[in-house]
Amino acid sequence: MKLGFIGTGALTAAIVAGLKSVADNSVSVVLSPRNEEIAAGLAARYADVRVAADNQAVLDDCDTVMLAVRPQIAHEVLPALRFRPDHRVVSLIATLSVEEVAGLIGPVATVTKALPMPMIAHRQGATILFPPDPAMAAFFGQLGKAIEVADADEFNALSVVTATYASYFKYLDTIHGWLAGHQVSGEKARDYIATLFKALANAPDRAPDAGFMHLAQEYATRGGINEQVLRELTERDMFGAFAQSLEGIYRRISKS
Repeated sequence: MKLGFIGTGALTAAIVAGLKSVADNSVSVVLSPRNEEIAAGLAARYADVRVAADNQAVLDDCDTVMLAVRPQIAHEVLPALRFRPDHRVVSLIATLSVEEVAGLIGPVATVTKALPMPMIAHRQGATILFPPDPAMAAFFGQLGKAIEVADADEFNALSVVTATYASYFKYLDTIHGWLAGHQVSGEKARDYIATLFKALANAPDRAPDAGFMHLAQEYATRGGINEQVLRELTERDMFGAFAQSLEGIYRRISKS
């Protein structure tokens, strides 16, 4: 594979870093010069990563191309490029459908939409792909878990999960702030919170047949403090409001 990137931002950097941490990796990478600092840094770090003169030079030298431009400029950048019919194109543009991307680049061998996350740099997390693409599933499978999706609506629904990261960290920050208000040192509070929630994240793997609510009930001992917080948040419809927010994100993604 000769892999090229149109757009060189944080996600491109994460994919390249994860890829180059794989033992015996032989994929050569060509980067667009869009972000000179990131592109130059990656080229300096890895011997088989180089920066092309422009976006068209990336296409001319590669058989697999990942589109990582911002959606705001995709309609300007992509139609100006000459894609070959034998190109395998992977769109990382979350808010553009496969059909929209295909319409912007013309007929190519395959167009796949992928949604990797920044933690792919550490070969963690999961990447969803639509439509199913065994070659790209094998590629992203090296960098974490690859999940192939056959239905566009299902892909959109799964994409909504990625909108919850900031809220998760705000949840942890609320706990951290409360501890600070009770004179717990910031470093000690952060270490304790991070260690506890890292352990909790492993619970679904340890009980693969258990639903998330079953896990919640295991911790919500009758009359206990976990039950109290869960009950009070439920009574205030905090989870209902959260579900409504998820639905709004789904409508936004589906509309695009």
